[in-house]
Amino acid sequence: MKHVHAGKVRDLYEDGETLLLVASDRVSVYDVALPTPIPDKGALLTQLSNWWFEFFADVPNHVLSTTDVPAEFAGRAIRVKPLKMVMVECVARGYLTGGGLKEYQATGTVSGIALPPGLRDGDKLPEPLFTPSTKASEGHDEAISFEDVVRQEGREVAEKLRDLTLDIYTRGAEHAASRGVIVADTKVEFGWDGAVLTLGDEVLTSDSSRFWPADQWEPGHAQPSFDKQFVRDWSTSTGWDKEPPGPEIPADIVAATRRKYVEAYELITGRTWA
Repeated sequence: MKHVHAGKVRDLYEDGETLLLVASDRVSVYDVALPTPIPDKGALLTQLSNWWFEFFADVPNHVLSTTDVPAEFAGRAIRVKPLKMVMVECVARGYLTGGGLKEYQATGTVSGIALPPGLRDGDKLPEPLFTPSTKASEGHDEAISFEDVVRQEGREVAEKLRDLTLDIYTRGAEHAASRGVIVADTKVEFGWDGAVLTLGDEVLTSDSSRFWPADQWEPGHAQPSFDKQFVRDWSTSTGWDKEPPGPEIPADIVAATRRKYVEAYELITGRTWA
């Protein structure tokens, strides 16, 4: 196999005409991979993604096999089709928080979409929004508008990206809600398999989404979460400037983060993490 790419969390290997996508235990916050791994994180992300890929079986995806992988990568890797990736991070938001909240507080809009006045951190939006961003190879992704995507990809492709993203978010959020989990927002990525727009990377994981316990939802402040927001909040509390290198993660934060990833997996899939 040929190692062709090292992302912040995933490594990509070329194996003949297919690719192996391997999820590491690295955790990335503010587009910086922190130096301390979270045990089992790569396997948890992979297994949750695999569950969702089956859930969204009607959406073309890049998965060829979840089991035909080298033994050393078992459980944390999938064999996938090579895609020509679309250079847009496709984000859907159902609740106002994070970067969307900051933009709203400054301008009253999110990705150029005007919202009602008086919304608070954690409020449910009137309807889910497509709020894309750039796909930066280095540094931070930047929020862009739907019209920016139109200019980059053409209107037909932009509309397909928006509609697929909102469909995945809406159906995923409905399922998660039935299991006591709010999906506040999520990021998905697409690429071209020939002429077919195809779902790639990961889908509705604790790295790509904000998961909140529904029974603790209380707008007006930051919400407790089942995702890496916990690590984001900890890293901010250290005074770190969000530029590399990131801080080492203490053992208690590592253990708590792993518990949150396990809880999200078990609640959403209904399976027990062994």
